[in-house]
Amino acid sequence: MSGNSSRRGAIRKSSKGNPTAGSGGRVRRGLEGKGPTPKAKDRPHHKAHKQKARAEKVAAARPKRKPGSDAEWVAGRNAVVEALRAQIPVTAVYVAEGSERDGRMREVFAMAADRGVSLLEVSRHELDRMTGAAVHQGLAARVPPYDYAHPDDLLRVATDNAEQPLVVALDGVTDPRNLGAIVRSAGGFGAHGVLVPERRAAGMTASAWKTSAGAAARVPVAQAVNLTRQLKAYQQAGCMVVGLAADGSMALPDLVADADLVAGPLVVVVGSEGKGLSRLVAETCDHLVSIPMSSTLESLNAGVAAGIVLHAIAQARG
Repeated sequence: MSGNSSRRGAIRKSSKGNPTAGSGGRVRRGLEGKGPTPKAKDRPHHKAHKQKARAEKVAAARPKRKPGSDAEWVAGRNAVVEALRAQIPVTAVYVAEGSERDGRMREVFAMAADRGVSLLEVSRHELDRMTGAAVHQGLAARVPPYDYAHPDDLLRVATDNAEQPLVVALDGVTDPRNLGAIVRSAGGFGAHGVLVPERRAAGMTASAWKTSAGAAARVPVAQAVNLTRQLKAYQQAGCMVVGLAADGSMALPDLVADADLVAGPLVVVVGSEGKGLSRLVAETCDHLVSIPMSSTLESLNAGVAAGIVLHAIAQARG
């Protein structure tokens, strides 16, 4: 019967319109490209993608190192000579194969032999890789990560010496040369240690070691996770905390004139040259001390300011 859709070969008409109408658009879409082929590592079922995923999983599970936990490289002939002269604790000296042996190289060999430092010859390519492609001139030295003391150790040093504690704390000092200079002043004027924040602050790098002129081997440097909290802990231990500030209400001569204050347990906080003490640290200090100077000079270098104050305290303590 005509129109019987159940017969063989019949086409059922849809009540929603003809689905084949305008099929040219679908054909065009089917012929369009799908863009560039993804890289193998970005294709979920590819072997390279699975290897990448495993590597990321291993890296995520690996314990993160603390700042300053990696060894440091001193690269260049002059730099290595100066590092050995400054008694920086170098663990090994690396020489590139085929490097010219000049006077500096021979001096390094002699100092390394005297101090028992390992001398190792490697390929130039390997030395490039180890030093991060630094300009090493065929010579580099490896410096181990600095072994920071615990903040409480600084007070313990004073107790062991039957002395009143004198600690220098740094707030926002980011130049390692300033840190080295302060360590040097601390060693010269009887301070029992230097405290630095763990983050956003200079650490005991090779540059700091060099500037300290060997004092870093005698003066312990401790790291604080939170400087403000550690200063409060020192206050609870009986220390008076004084911060250096250009607008401090107490002048340095007044500080050293107060025999009870200067002779007791004391923590001196030094801020950065530009910003000075941070707000929380300044609020934590018991006194803010200024260094009288000419009005034509706005501020002193952090290392210089620390040296002046430590010298004045040492004189007052006798």
